[in-house]
Amino acid sequence: MRSFSYRADGLYCEDVRVADVAEREGTPLYVYSRAELLWRLAQIETAFRDADPLICYSVKANGNLSILRLLAEKGCGFDVVSGGELFRTLRAGAGPGKVVFAGVGKTPREIREALQAGIFQFNVESPSELGSINRIAGDTGCRARAALRLNPDVDARTHAKTTTAKKETKFGIPLDEALDLFRDRASFANVDINGVHLHLGSPI
Repeated sequence: MRSFSYRADGLYCEDVRVADVAEREGTPLYVYSRAELLWRLAQIETAFRDADPLICYSVKANGNLSILRLLAEKGCGFDVVSGGELFRTLRAGAGPGKVVFAGVGKTPREIREALQAGIFQFNVESPSELGSINRIAGDTGCRARAALRLNPDVDARTHAKTTTAKKETKFGIPLDEALDLFRDRASFANVDINGVHLHLGSPI
């Protein structure tokens, strides 16, 4: 990592000796580099600039409020998988219009709170979840945006415990079912189905 290095008197984060921070703050201690985070964000922004993307940080990777606040200040969006992560993201000052709600376990309460907060969109994992979002959006007078998470039945040859795109996994909607849902999208009057979502495995 660019921002961490060993010098004659120990490990440094940027120009700060980690041992000095540990002595002042106590241990155990987590140390993050602001410069490193911003450099990596800049790399992603540069790589995808032509696509004008909304770059969303996955809150499950690290929900530290200071990190979330820093990334929000730099215009990042956020990928959340629970009501708690949504709460932390909003607490950090993120605009709800840049939040994507993913994950297989969304509860009715979480869906309602996300709709009322005005999030950007849901990544929908199943026909039943799409139905729930449609119903709750109608009940709350909201209009939801959604991308259908596809299960392409692809073996990414990653670790067996983190494979998410094979048909036997619990994640996503088979392609033929997703096509039927899209064709029948008028039945979901309170949801704009505006995209697709793919995820092949956690290490990828």
